[in-house]
Amino acid sequence: MLTFFGQEHCLVDANGRIRLTQRLVDDFLRVCAGEIVLHGLPEGAVALYPEAAYHDMRRHELGDIGEVAGSFARRRSLRWFGALTSTCRITRQGRVTLSTDFMNHAGLRPGAEACVVGVEIGVEIWSAERFAAEMNEIDAHLKQKRRREMENDLNTTSGEER
Repeated sequence: MLTFFGQEHCLVDANGRIRLTQRLVDDFLRVCAGEIVLHGLPEGAVALYPEAAYHDMRRHELGDIGEVAGSFARRRSLRWFGALTSTCRITRQGRVTLSTDFMNHAGLRPGAEACVVGVEIGVEIWSAERFAAEMNEIDAHLKQKRRREMENDLNTTSGEER
């Protein structure tokens, strides 16, 4: 069974809450009993991960904690993750409350349309406008990549015929 996939649209209510679809709520209940970690992504979205998935990602990224004291970049990374990470529990109604900091980070406001996107290990919450821009950027990148692959293939093929 696929977990955390698809794209849903919802409105942010006056209290900064979004309501997840029942399918996503069921995914979170099955994987982590509804205990999640909210994390502000550098792309300007908020990720919702099962706590175990978040800890796995961080464990791989942190590496040797002893190196942190001597590294400006490592301390800065820890600062980012610490400031833009919080735990939460999905309510019985399938709601998640985003703090003002998370709302600002994601460019969301009460009454705004949010896009909830499954990313296999959790979901990301985007403002509808930012997500449309992200998808346009991905599309442009894929077209450019396809064009390069075709050119490389044609160059290889024409080189073989000589």
